[in-house]
Amino acid sequence: MKNLVIILSVLLLQQCSYSQNSKTQQIMTDSTKKANPVYSKTDKNDVKLSNEEWKKLLPEDVYYVARQKGTERPYTSPFESSTEVGTYYCAACGAKLFNSNTKFESGTGWPSFWRPIAAQNVVESDDTTFGMTRTAISCPRCDAHLGHVFDDGPKPTGLRYCMNSAALKFAKA
Repeated sequence: MKNLVIILSVLLLQQCSYSQNSKTQQIMTDSTKKANPVYSKTDKNDVKLSNEEWKKLLPEDVYYVARQKGTERPYTSPFESSTEVGTYYCAACGAKLFNSNTKFESGTGWPSFWRPIAAQNVVESDDTTFGMTRTAISCPRCDAHLGHVFDDGPKPTGLRYCMNSAALKFAKA
């Protein structure tokens, strides 16, 4: 019996070591992934790439939200409760989207803003998925899905731009 416990312990340790090595390998693969050549905080030109090209450039969570119009789970966002001062950019292409001075605590579990930097910095479109009508927000430069806008926000606009943090990058002021 004692030998069986020892054998099982050794196998478990090997499995944990294998899992850790796999995780380390994944981190190394992700960190050595080719830099996104279309990401720019200054370029205003439209970015037109195929989904296959985007898939090679973007991390999996960003690709899921930005290209497949996914939504991250509520209260998992690193930006949801952040009060740091700075600017939020499109995670796919670097387009300037929101300033932190328009960010507010909406209680929804996603970072929310009461207006974009400028009206032309976001594109609105109808979204009728899941049997409801909403207004989807996307990036004007690369058409990345960012989130949705609702009319239950604070003054002065009364709007709530409810964004996925996976679709955003933040730069401190």
